[in-house]
Amino acid sequence: MKLGLQLGYWGAGPPTNAAELVAAAEESGFDAVFAAEAWGSDAFTPLAWWGSATDRVRLGTSVVQMSARTPAACAMHALTLDHLSGGRFVLGLGVSGPQVVEGWYGRPFAKPLARTREYVSILRQVLAREAPVVNDGPHYPLPYRGPGELGLGKPLKPITHPLRADLPIWLGAEGPKNVALTSEIADGWLAIYYAPRLSGMYEEWLAEGFAKSGRSRETFEVAATCQVVVTDDPAPVRAMLKPFVALYIGGMGAPGMNFHAEVFTRMGYGEAVADIGRLFLAGRKDEAAQAVPDELVAEISIVGTAEHVREEIGRWEKAGVTMLLVGCRDVASIKAVSEACQ
Repeated sequence: MKLGLQLGYWGAGPPTNAAELVAAAEESGFDAVFAAEAWGSDAFTPLAWWGSATDRVRLGTSVVQMSARTPAACAMHALTLDHLSGGRFVLGLGVSGPQVVEGWYGRPFAKPLARTREYVSILRQVLAREAPVVNDGPHYPLPYRGPGELGLGKPLKPITHPLRADLPIWLGAEGPKNVALTSEIADGWLAIYYAPRLSGMYEEWLAEGFAKSGRSRETFEVAATCQVVVTDDPAPVRAMLKPFVALYIGGMGAPGMNFHAEVFTRMGYGEAVADIGRLFLAGRKDEAAQAVPDELVAEISIVGTAEHVREEIGRWEKAGVTMLLVGCRDVASIKAVSEACQ
């Protein structure tokens, strides 16, 4: 099982110990370090800054939001970081949600699957650098055709030759259609919440995409967010995780369109999801956290003794996961998780 350190996105300010966490992850044998973005810090800059002190770990985005950048601009970021890191960059993309896309980026959220397909197609063209990049789709037309056009747009190839035409592109996906699209057009799936119990369902979704594209499951990566904590007393840790779960269920989406909430409903926690959402939207966030079932937290995390962690990691691996994205926040935790995986 590979390990990836998830630095996440910043709160009110940058984390004070990120550099030492990245160094510890590389020293402890982690495969990769990831950065994310919401509506504050971006994901590319931290990887360039802290990643410049690394030699081996892969540097990935988990995820960058598609509406934040045009496909060509995103490809420029990716090929630049891939050169600077010596071919260690992984581009993780996600559509985000309508509140962020329309409220922060000022872009329409409709037809996320079609937008994703076009976006990735343009990225592949840029990275291949075989011909000037063109796209006839309605979401990212190249050259631009629409209101205000001068009609002078010219198809271009990137000036800088990409280091790798096959730079890995992973997609953050949660629903069945999005996961199937991921296995069809991408190289990996970033699963924000994953339950090994449902691995058969996930594999069916993935198989649909593989059947369309002819891609191989053997070379496809499944990177699942999973808090891994080595401890003799798991109860306080699981209690600490509940507010974060409640935030995603109740606060990271709009009423009637919350993809994270739908994930947990598919897991069989529909009644709890409804309660958590109601409490969170009413401003009763502490009660919303308390309403998160213990068994839900246990399903999406690995918390316990080193022996328990080792056994659970084996179970997740058998369920199809190739990498665990862990959010360790101190060096001791990074070392403990690494040792438990050996």
